[in-house]
Amino acid sequence: MSEKKKNNLLNIALWAAQILLAGMFILAGAMKSFQPIATLEESLPWVANTPSIVVRFIGISELLGGIGLLLPSILRIRSQLTGYAALGLVLVMLFAFVFHLSRGEYSSLGVNVVTGLLAGFIAWGRLKKVPIHPRS
Repeated sequence: MSEKKKNNLLNIALWAAQILLAGMFILAGAMKSFQPIATLEESLPWVANTPSIVVRFIGISELLGGIGLLLPSILRIRSQLTGYAALGLVLVMLFAFVFHLSRGEYSSLGVNVVTGLLAGFIAWGRLKKVPIHPRS
């Protein structure tokens, strides 16, 4: 398989990962940013023992990270920011992993690992392998 064809397939895989992860982070971030804390406690038990300012900070971080996975690449303006947003989300997932591990919430760890790996894949792909080039 030619290098161009490999890069085209990788580009398609990266776009699919970006769209999937962006949707997930935008929805999760909006929920944590805007829903009342009492409502969040029903679906996310950890919220009950976490200061609301931390919950809102996590939500805003996820929301902005999700937007960052798509907007710079779609607009082709400072598209390297997509890779940096992905790196930021890797960090968010690393912190989430440690947080859930410390609380004994082992069922959440798989989601943190898979999501972190997908974000890492996007960061590697967009910063090193198949960057989005700016408009000419």
